[in-house]
Amino acid sequence: MSTAKKFAGQTAIYGISTIAGRVFSFFLTPVYTGAFVPGVYGILTTLFSYASILNAVMAFGMETTFFRYLNKYENDRKRVYNNAFASVFTITILFLLLTMPFIGHIANFINVNKGTSASDYKIYIEFFIGVLVLDAWCVIPFARLRAEGKPGRYSLIKLINILIFIILNLIFIWGIPFWMAHHLPGAGFLSSWYIKGWVGYVFLSNLVSSAVTLLLLTPEFLKIRFDFDGKMLIEMYAYSWPVLIANLSFIVNENLDKILLGKLLPVKDLQDVGIYGACAKISLFLSIFIQAFRLGAEPFFFSHAKSKNSGQTYARIMDYFVITVCVIFVGLVANIEILKYFVHGHDARQTHIYWSGLGVIPPLVFGYVSLGIYMNLSVWYKLSDQTKYGLYISGVGAILTIVLNVLFIPKYSYMASAWASLAAYGSMMVLSYIWGQKNYPIPYDLKKNLAYIISSILIVYLSFYVFNRNIFVGNSLLLLFILTALYFEYKNLKAIFIKR
Repeated sequence: MSTAKKFAGQTAIYGISTIAGRVFSFFLTPVYTGAFVPGVYGILTTLFSYASILNAVMAFGMETTFFRYLNKYENDRKRVYNNAFASVFTITILFLLLTMPFIGHIANFINVNKGTSASDYKIYIEFFIGVLVLDAWCVIPFARLRAEGKPGRYSLIKLINILIFIILNLIFIWGIPFWMAHHLPGAGFLSSWYIKGWVGYVFLSNLVSSAVTLLLLTPEFLKIRFDFDGKMLIEMYAYSWPVLIANLSFIVNENLDKILLGKLLPVKDLQDVGIYGACAKISLFLSIFIQAFRLGAEPFFFSHAKSKNSGQTYARIMDYFVITVCVIFVGLVANIEILKYFVHGHDARQTHIYWSGLGVIPPLVFGYVSLGIYMNLSVWYKLSDQTKYGLYISGVGAILTIVLNVLFIPKYSYMASAWASLAAYGSMMVLSYIWGQKNYPIPYDLKKNLAYIISSILIVYLSFYVFNRNIFVGNSLLLLFILTALYFEYKNLKAIFIKR
């Protein structure tokens, strides 16, 4: 089996759980927007944004470091696992010590929606602290499953996590109100504690699903031993902290705009945050593919670093990655008039409010295209132990995100956030390519990749702006794009998938 074919298979397996989980989660969007007005949905968007940033901090880049050091210390893999988990565990304990005494102050800082009580926010934050700690403890055990080539077990646990989260959401938002409305047995007991429209049930569902995930990973936790190597641990921290900054850049670009929207808009409510967060969900499909790619790519790239033709393999993967993300980019924009029905309110007025933000989708989705290419390009500084460049590149992205949002949110609201996200990811992509070719050259086919990227941008412009989101024109252009790609790539694809 060719290495490219093997990589495609691994990515597909990881993609099944990732796609299923994200798609199931996506179908919660109409549940949320139907149950909560944009301002309340904005609470969800804001708190999940904070949680995403803190998740990256507590993982401390140890996932990538774990894979690198497994490759570096092939004869001491158990100690690498012990060190990596001990690092994350220590960080979570410090996090608990620094947050638990100050929950009230944290709630007051985060709460910009004056219609929500401080006591409710304190409960939300308590739930989130629990979720953050439990999820952080699971990072290295999940990485071990990937390193050991167990995508089936990895995917099953991930699917169970998301199914529990979804089922509990449906029970709290739909099931219990239905039960009480029809006066079924136990309705009196439910009405004694159930709070209709309380967004805290979403966070409680998350906490329960994270706890179950921790239990399912018990076999991996039982393999942990108190067998640490101080010298190796210091080396791992030195490698991981630039990776942390690089990961934070992605998380900051992904989430800080939603936090800043609530802080910088003249009207201090979360309606625009809710609109932006809901419409941004439509771009989720491309982020699904990028996440699946990352899960398969990271261990694959490290394991093939010493191969004779590794550079050619990485370049070929880039070729088909670019084609795939460009097809998804065009396909999403071509079908916005269908996908928008997943974002609707409980009545026509609320639906119109949510749909007013659809203009953010083209720049957000192309931002994901740029992000995906950057993630692919970032292999050079990870394999060459030059993670400081990840810090530099991510720093530029984070600065652009902050500066552009602060400058333009007061005037342009969430449209400024969408274009700032694109500017940040685009800059990171370009910088990574330029520095990578100087320090760790990989023979990417720049002309071909640019041809597909520019063609997809042109098609999206025509579909969204010139033909005003006409679904028939958009999908005709999508089909033309796919057929053209197949025509030019047929011989290469045949060679990859027929080769034994």
